[in-house]
Amino acid sequence: MNETVDRIRLHPSWKQEVGDYLQREDMQALAAFLREASARGRRVFPPGPQIFAALDATPFDAVKVVILGQDPYHGAGQAHGLCFSVQPGVPVPPSLDNIYKELQRDLGLARPDHGCLTRWARQGVLLLNAVLTVEEGRAGAHQGKGWEGFTDAVVAALNSRREHLVFMLWGSYAQAKGKVIDPRRHLVLKAPHPSPLSAYRGFIGCGHFSAANAYLVRHGQAPIDWSLAGSEELEGGRAT
Repeated sequence: MNETVDRIRLHPSWKQEVGDYLQREDMQALAAFLREASARGRRVFPPGPQIFAALDATPFDAVKVVILGQDPYHGAGQAHGLCFSVQPGVPVPPSLDNIYKELQRDLGLARPDHGCLTRWARQGVLLLNAVLTVEEGRAGAHQGKGWEGFTDAVVAALNSRREHLVFMLWGSYAQAKGKVIDPRRHLVLKAPHPSPLSAYRGFIGCGHFSAANAYLVRHGQAPIDWSLAGSEELEGGRAT
């Protein structure tokens, strides 16, 4: 990766913050692993140009809220680099459907008819998976291959170099990853994962979306417009 950092589709602000990490030997090994998987005919999601989409859509200085996911959806045409989000026209996955249910309960927002969360990313919601790639039909196939260290570096940079961010940690995996976050500098919101297996153990009713906006306003920032109904958007564009 050290020879291709400049060509990675990644916002310049993030290249400045974590570009050095991309040149590490473990990241070079990860790049070799991905090339080998492709050469063996395995389908890797999301497509190459979208692997870093979360960090491209939401510049470092524009981040207001961080939502941590685990790894990308492993079905064809689903993943496009933003956690919990799917391409326009793809059916809304169960976890995202539960997120929509909580948005409706918390803020009274109509349920969207699509699953694309690009509009959130453009407003400063970093939709970051812990693992940025997956193999078709094999959930978690790329866990332990090196992505976790890189995304830990992303979280650490936000924790130490920004103030008054909101971190939404849904489920034990995200909460473990978020242990480095300083609750004196940021708002840390925890709830069960929105998966159908756990959503009704506390995710539904958590009130994270209204709590995030109240915190942002308290600290002189514009709230997030969480509404998505009628706002289906394709890739592209960045938070400003």
